[in-house]
Amino acid sequence: MFNPWVDKFVRLLGVLLILGIVYLGVVIAFATSPITTSVGYQPIQPVPYSHATHAGKLGMDCRYCHSTVEFSAKASIPATQVCMNCHKTILPTSEKIVPLRESYTTDKPIKWVRVHSLPDFVYFNHSAHVNKGVGCVTCHGRIDRMDVVYQAKPLNMAWCLDCHRKPERYLRPKEYVTKMDWVPEGNQQSLGEKLKEEYNVNPSTDCWACHR
Repeated sequence: MFNPWVDKFVRLLGVLLILGIVYLGVVIAFATSPITTSVGYQPIQPVPYSHATHAGKLGMDCRYCHSTVEFSAKASIPATQVCMNCHKTILPTSEKIVPLRESYTTDKPIKWVRVHSLPDFVYFNHSAHVNKGVGCVTCHGRIDRMDVVYQAKPLNMAWCLDCHRKPERYLRPKEYVTKMDWVPEGNQQSLGEKLKEEYNVNPSTDCWACHR
């Protein structure tokens, strides 16, 4: 009924379809894997600064060191002087802060290694998020439990869009944005919907919101 070449063509088409599905699966798996998203990335810093000690045990507010987070796109890295405000008198001779003391006396900044890094084509504004009730822990995880900071979240496009589409699942009262162990007293969904309306939260999912 059909020419022999039709049978060969159908078989070839089937093989190409299977190969296409396999290829698509590999691409998706690679794009969402920790290797690609850098989840777990934990570089060694020039000074062994422990967030578990400072933010956790001592209860220091994130904004003491990341002082621009409420009014700037960037959270800022603390200058050596900020660290020395305490360490002039607290453990001033500790071996752990030798690079800190050298930086202070030579006026040369410490070359901290960036942990959370977005591509150049992505625009992210810290102040726009923390001033709308998005807590630090939402994007950075439990920093207050980390001796060495690592990237806890994928920070990829799908992950960001998930929050933009349903922000009520992550919103908290503004006074608790830096409180790592905060949990809602009642239902998060109900609280989030209330805060979404109160804070006028309506995040865009258009391309221009993050790609400017």
